[in-house]
Parts: sequence; C-alpha cells; structure tokens
Amino acid sequence: MPESVMSEYFRLFNEIGIIGQLSRNLLEARLPPGFVMAQFSVLNHLVRVGDGRTPLAIAQAFQVPKNSMTHSLTVLEGAGLIEMRKNPQDGRSKLVYITAAGRKFRQDAIDAFAPDVARIAAAFPPEQVARLLPDLEMLRKFLDADRDR
Repeated sequence: MPESVMSEYFRLFNEIGIIGQLSRNLLEARLPPGFVMAQFSVLNHLVRVGDGRTPLAIAQAFQVPKNSMTHSLTVLEGAGLIEMRKNPQDGRSKLVYITAAGRKFRQDAIDAFAPDVARIAAAFPPEQVARLLPDLEMLRKFLDADRDR
C-alpha cells in the first residue's frame, strides 16, 4: 500500500479516536457522580441490541476481559439499573436485563447531553451528520465483522 494511502487511513482512525475521546468525556461529564462511560455504554448496548445477554457476550461485544465487565455489571446491579437472572438454558450462567430504572438512567443521561448536542449542531448541521452516518456505519460494521480474524 502506498505511504500516502496508508497516511490517509491513519488520519481517519486518528480523527475517529480523538472524536471518540472528546465525545466520551463530554457525555461522561453529564453522568451522575460515581458513574463512568463504561457503565452507561452497557446500558446503551442493552437498549440497542436487546437485553438477555450473558456477561461474557457483553464483554466480548466490548472487547474487554470478563472481569472488567463483571465490575461494571456489579455497579449497575447495585444501583438497580440492571438485573441478573439465571440462564434457563445453562444453569451455570446468568443473563443481564436492563431495568426500568436503567432505561430511565440512560434517557436522563441522553437528555442531560442535549445542550451539548445543541451547541455541536449549531456548528455542525444535521445535514452534514446525515451525510456522514452511512459511511461511518459501514466502517463500523466492517470492523465489527473483521475483529474475529
């Protein structure tokens, strides 16, 4: 691959990384004290893909060790934001379900983020976001499918 092409891909991933870092910090600042982005992300994941997943499946989705995910799940369960239930197919494992309080927590965090989004939208119009989203979604889907190679 020519160096100029490699440089463009590196720039792409560098920009995505910086945007990810800045957006995580912005949203995390809107979470209640004691909560971090990792815990919000679990709630968001359960809403996005559906609950009833094993802790291992969630850890794999986030590409983190199971013990790291166990810590996040313990915090969320202690706060009443998720519920762990026995897996009817496998008595050794549990399934994770988001509670009504967890859904409200997630929505409250999104609502708290709204003034930040309004400032961003004033500088970065919705039409521009709409143009970017399909390509970013395609890249995410490729990377998600390719990660197990």
